[in-house]
Amino acid sequence: MTGQLLIRGMLVGLLAGILAFGFAKVFGEPQIDKAIAFEEHMAHMHGDAPEEEELVSREVQSTFGLFTGVVVYSVSLGGIFALVFAYSLGRVGKIGPRGLAALLALAAFVTLILVPGLKYPPNPPSIGDPETIAQRTKLFFLMLLVSVIAAVIAINAARKLIPAIGTWGGSILAVALYIVIMAVAGSLFPVINEVPQAFSAVLLWKFRVASLGIQLVLWTTVGLTFGWLAERKLNLPGFSTRA
Repeated sequence: MTGQLLIRGMLVGLLAGILAFGFAKVFGEPQIDKAIAFEEHMAHMHGDAPEEEELVSREVQSTFGLFTGVVVYSVSLGGIFALVFAYSLGRVGKIGPRGLAALLALAAFVTLILVPGLKYPPNPPSIGDPETIAQRTKLFFLMLLVSVIAAVIAINAARKLIPAIGTWGGSILAVALYIVIMAVAGSLFPVINEVPQAFSAVLLWKFRVASLGIQLVLWTTVGLTFGWLAERKLNLPGFSTRA
């Protein structure tokens, strides 16, 4: 079973990658172009020497390069999602394949994308000191790790609370526990604010919304489409849910 679900997960990831690429091309790339134009304008105003010629042109970066990166990422994500789904099947209460896939996708989006991004949101080109990029990257992944650990703690708490106080009560307390842990972590982690004063707040907002939208398209497609395919497969006569 796991192998068949893995193939479906990777195919769903391919579809999600194509849709995410389309969203990025329409809503994300224009914001990047504007940010690059701002960076070049500021460099010209300060009389900085022109940068060396790019090894990969901007046109290639925004087309083939973007498509390749998004699709490879999405296919890999789809495969991992399928493996997690196969492990979770039958272990998460009385929930069907569609509900399980949607729940896993929502949990992954919140844990891996939304919450870490609230503390350290993505920035377009021209924002951030190149000398601090290593520190900023490390802090983001540390926040992501804390988010995953907090999610695991919350899930384990829910498994113990639900039999005692019911599904709703246990789930709400588990979510509250996750929120408390992340709120404390967010207050302890250092703040990074390297946005130039002259940079457009509207452009920054649009870029971050577009970045979030790309991930939302990707995870929504994976969760809904994979759940539909998995349900069709698992409901076939004679098909066993055992690995």
